Amino acid sequence: MTQPLSGCTVVVTREQRGQLGQLLNVQGAEVLHVPLIEVVDVDPTALVEAWRAEPDWVIVTSAAGADRVAAGVVMRPSVSLAAVGTATAVRLEECCGRPADLVPDRQLASALVEEFVALHDQPRRVLVAQADRAESTLVDGLRAAGHEVNAVVAYHTLLRRPTVDDCASIARADAVVFASASAALGWVNAFENPAGALPPIVVAIGPTTSAAAIESGLRISHIAAHHSLAGVVDELIEAWGQSQAT
Repeated sequence: MTQPLSGCTVVVTREQRGQLGQLLNVQGAEVLHVPLIEVVDVDPTALVEAWRAEPDWVIVTSAAGADRVAAGVVMRPSVSLAAVGTATAVRLEECCGRPADLVPDRQLASALVEEFVALHDQPRRVLVAQADRAESTLVDGLRAAGHEVNAVVAYHTLLRRPTVDDCASIARADAVVFASASAALGWVNAFENPAGALPPIVVAIGPTTSAAAIESGLRISHIAAHHSLAGVVDELIEAWGQSQAT
């Protein structure tokens, strides 16, 4: 049976191919892994101090955040866990040994705020471990609802430039997928003509990523209906099918 992404060459710009690359391969895509983002550690002092406040909840927005809170979570079995998306929740469970207590149905920071607020009518102490480039939606929303939020920069996200060989590979690609706003900004940083370097199909994981891309001058052709890595792959399958039918 022909796989739905057979013949489709897709650029993945995440630091690791990870789950997204696996999902694309399963559907028959040729994945070009061109990392434009690099995650690096920061001085852990702020995170250590945040644990001393004995938070009721720990919220992470990425796998990198999950990795960096794992040791503290393991030492505090009573702390509740939340993740913005399913891929992050999977990593959180892998490194902490237990599943997240809250993952929003719509994988958006705003949706996590809504569901968290619906759970608690009294203020909670919340530790948010995030990147230096993180949007303020999550932290601002929780604070506005009266929760005591300690937002800690748990890692830095650096932008990387592709090699000459990478650029040659990208030039033959059919699609690129942006699974975060940082990925879109990484693309802008990587090329002298970022818009011109885009393949015909450009899929964003959700409205936040799409907005960041468009604001930076990029074209987004498709936004995943379900804001998850699986949703990105489903959107690409539909877009690729349409392109082959014309």
